[in-house]
Amino acid sequence: MNKWMKGILGAVAIVFLGMIVLYVSFVISMRPDKEKEEEVRSQAAHYLKANFPDHFQVYDTLYDNMGNFEFDYAAKVRDEANGIEFLVYYDSEAEQMTDTYIAKSWTQELERNILPYVKKTFGERARAAVFFDDQIGKTLKLSPDHPGSYKDYQASPMVRLTLPRKKKDGDERLVEEFISFLKTEAAVKQGTVAVEYIAENGEILGEEWSKEW
Repeated sequence: MNKWMKGILGAVAIVFLGMIVLYVSFVISMRPDKEKEEEVRSQAAHYLKANFPDHFQVYDTLYDNMGNFEFDYAAKVRDEANGIEFLVYYDSEAEQMTDTYIAKSWTQELERNILPYVKKTFGERARAAVFFDDQIGKTLKLSPDHPGSYKDYQASPMVRLTLPRKKKDGDERLVEEFISFLKTEAAVKQGTVAVEYIAENGEILGEEWSKEW
C-alpha cells in the first residue's frame, strides 16, 4: 500500500474516531446528572416546606438539555389537593428558589373556561394552550395559599390555538369573535391569541399569525 493511500485511510480513521467522540459526548450531555437531580429535589423540598402547605409534593425532576428554560434542573411538584403540576427551580438571576404555581393555576383556570367555546367554534380537534408569565406570582407577590384568579389582575396571557387544517377565509372573523368572548365571558382584560395550522403528522400547513387586545 503506497503512502498516499495510507494517508487517506489515516485521515478517514481520525475523522471516524472524532465522530464517535462527538456522538458519545452528545449522548452523555443529554443524560441528567443524578447528583444535581437530588440537589434540586432537596432544595425544592426545603422551599416547599417554607412556603407551601403540606399537600404540595415533589414527584419528579426536569432536566433541560435543550436550553428551552432559564434553568438546567427543576423539581416537578404536584398540588395533591387539585392536581396542578408546576416547577420549582433555582433562579440564578434573583439568586433564590422560585416556582411557577400561580402561572399554572391560572393556566388551568383559563383553559377550563375557554375550552368548550374553542371546541364548539373551531372543531373538536382544535386545541387551545394558555401561557402566563411563569413569574407572575412572584411579580404580584401572591401566596400559594391564596392564588386568586387571573380575573382579578392585569395579567396578559398568550392563548395559542392549534387548528388541524389549513387556514380558511373566515378564520380572522372567528378569532375576533373569540377575543370578544375572552374579554366579556372569560374576563381576560388583555392578551394575545396566536393561531397555528398543523397536520396530524406535525407538518405546518400555514403561516402562524396573532392578534392582541
